[in-house]
Amino acid sequence: MSIKGIISAVIAITFSINVSAQINLSGWIKDAESRNPIAGATIYLPDLKKGIITDSNGVFKLSGLRSSIYLIEVTSTGYKTIVSSINIKSDTALLFTMSPAAQELREIVVTGVSRSSELKQSPVMIKTMDRRAFLQNSFTNVIDALKYIPGVSQITTGASVSKPVIRGMGYNRVITLNNGIRQEGQQWGDEHGIEIDENEVDRVEIVKGPGSLVYGSDGISGVINFLPPKSPAEGDIKTQASSGYQTNNRLISYSLFNAGNKNGYQWSGRLSNKLAGNYRNPIDGPVYNSGFRELNGSLSLGINRNWGHSYFSFSSYNNTSNLPEGERDSLGKFTFVNAAGQVITASGDDYSGYQTGFPHQKISHEKYSLNNYFLLKKGTLHTDIGYQINRRREFGDPAQPETPDLYFLLHTLNYNLKYNFNNINGWETTAGLNGMNQSNSNEGSAFLIPAYQLWDGGIFILTQKTKEKITMAGGLRFDYRSVQSESLYLDSIGSPVPSSEPNASIKFKEIKTDFTGFSGSLGLSWRAGKEITLKLNLSRGYRAPNIAELASNGRHEGTFRYEKGNEQLKPEGSHQADLGFFFNSDHITLELSPFVNFINNFIYTKKLMTVDGSDSIADPADPAPVFLFTAGKARLTGGEIYFDFHPHPLDWLHIENSFSYVHAVQPNQPDSLKYLPFIPPARYRAEIKGEWSRAGKTLNSFYFKAGLDRYFKQDNYFRAYGTETATPGYTLISAGAGAEFEFKKGKKKAGLYISGENLADVAYQSHLSRLKYAPVNPLNGRTGIYNPGRNISIKMTLSL
Repeated sequence: MSIKGIISAVIAITFSINVSAQINLSGWIKDAESRNPIAGATIYLPDLKKGIITDSNGVFKLSGLRSSIYLIEVTSTGYKTIVSSINIKSDTALLFTMSPAAQELREIVVTGVSRSSELKQSPVMIKTMDRRAFLQNSFTNVIDALKYIPGVSQITTGASVSKPVIRGMGYNRVITLNNGIRQEGQQWGDEHGIEIDENEVDRVEIVKGPGSLVYGSDGISGVINFLPPKSPAEGDIKTQASSGYQTNNRLISYSLFNAGNKNGYQWSGRLSNKLAGNYRNPIDGPVYNSGFRELNGSLSLGINRNWGHSYFSFSSYNNTSNLPEGERDSLGKFTFVNAAGQVITASGDDYSGYQTGFPHQKISHEKYSLNNYFLLKKGTLHTDIGYQINRRREFGDPAQPETPDLYFLLHTLNYNLKYNFNNINGWETTAGLNGMNQSNSNEGSAFLIPAYQLWDGGIFILTQKTKEKITMAGGLRFDYRSVQSESLYLDSIGSPVPSSEPNASIKFKEIKTDFTGFSGSLGLSWRAGKEITLKLNLSRGYRAPNIAELASNGRHEGTFRYEKGNEQLKPEGSHQADLGFFFNSDHITLELSPFVNFINNFIYTKKLMTVDGSDSIADPADPAPVFLFTAGKARLTGGEIYFDFHPHPLDWLHIENSFSYVHAVQPNQPDSLKYLPFIPPARYRAEIKGEWSRAGKTLNSFYFKAGLDRYFKQDNYFRAYGTETATPGYTLISAGAGAEFEFKKGKKKAGLYISGENLADVAYQSHLSRLKYAPVNPLNGRTGIYNPGRNISIKMTLSL
């Protein structure tokens, strides 16, 4: 179906909705022990984006519902979250009793399943993170914020650029969603981060493995869904302000937010700014040209009625990131080239302030989206249409500061159509289609990938049934992708010319190729007891090669290598098995989640060598070694363990431990080719945390914590041709404390959060840091640039 046909169908359905009689849902929220009413509790229906707050008597009333099965989430500070699935056929009154808890625990998940579902019901392996973790930890970008989640890592280029890695795989193997729309912004690039303002994120859901079938090709490693704040309750208006400072790179940030809901008309708006200088570490001191800056804004307008809801959203993300190269003089001092072409040793003012150096990149990402949810007689219809414009410019010549070398202009039209059928004999079934149209052009003077057009589409069907203590779920998906790239010829000075021009040399040849693939998932979740849940999920994933893997031909600034594509590559196919054991009692939480993943046609890069064993060089004027995209078989095994002990009567105390491990190999290969590149080392994390939900009339919450992260030595690395090197193990110590103050019975709140990372100021290099392969420091013989040293973060929030 064409995009025009999809839009026409959505409009036709909108005007033909037959809404059943309106139903009221009312009730009371009480304390389970004292039986006193709980004022200010929130009752929220995730699918409808509809909620209400209890009054002073603990009473609530939601109007304009229709006969259906709803998942209801009841939350209140200081109490355990209630998640309940309720079949409402007529006006209904409910009584919820909430048990006190030292820490609020949320159990809703909406990613990777047909509709909102309880986390423990879904057979797919999913991990969540809420806003509290964003406030209590320090980070420099939205992916860096996920670093403490077991099984999640990041490929970094300094402090500003992070790419997500789930269980050892990243790049286009991870699908990133922002408010239901697939984020598209040159994910294939090494130093291309994720264009999302972390202030926009209220909750993150991470699907581990290819168990999610809703979002299409590429998610064989998993899906990361960034969700915005919940819609305000009827009649509620919120204003929030936050600011922060970090000592290591002098990062300054602030964010202003306003949202409201009046008579079903809803709005939200945000403005955020971030400014960071050069970071420092014990080995390199201040790292020249490692600062960055951001300026972001968003606006959302919506309407919520008894027929469903509709939201229009706009966001603008703007980032300027310096790219450290690591060139030094004989004394180990960083150097740079000025506008006159002179090599200058950085000193004094070159390290202070927040100036933009060379090379650097400027990224702007605009997104327009229309999200609709319609309540129909025999089900619900969810539609998303998104349009994204991504401008990525890289500047490398200080003599021409306004002229980009690389300039990618990417236009993406996304579409999602999902129909949830009414419950039939306990089966909840969803069918849908989605995909994207994409066009990318080269607007700069250098060329790494060709201009191309991409059309992608897929259809899927998912179903699940819960019977007593067992939930069965499964689904199938078919994807089709067409890629067409344009040829490009250059003259002797590297300018584009017609192919008929004398002495024209070919840079890119025209490529026309199609890919198809099937995905599937079959899983089982069994509540073996009140406190025990067992899960098994078998899944098959599919990923088509991206444009860089097929057709790249050039040196990418900051990658320290020349990349060549391979149009003979075939789609990757993943076959994964996941097991899960979950024990959750009042005082112990234990999670075990081992996995094994077999991948056919696993795509990676290997260095090309000459016949005499030296590096192959494509451009003598810029002697970067040549890397070719190739493919083979891969096997990844590993898993995560999480253990949280909160002993009675010290319910406020949490002693958390986690361990994650990935072993990734190419079977039947010699030692130098045996291990896959960029695989994170084993990691152990321990944290002791004290948290009180309420302390007196003003102190709404208070916490303190101390943590230890042990990254083990990574000596299972891709050794061939010197592509990678081993990485020693290291230990990082962190700590933090914070409090939230409440004024005027919850109407106004202020928060203060202090956290420290790498408190021992350890000199280390992450195995997934690309700066690890920067040039050798002549003074001490050490290769590359080290990661940031000690950092103290201070955050302040105000809610009105």
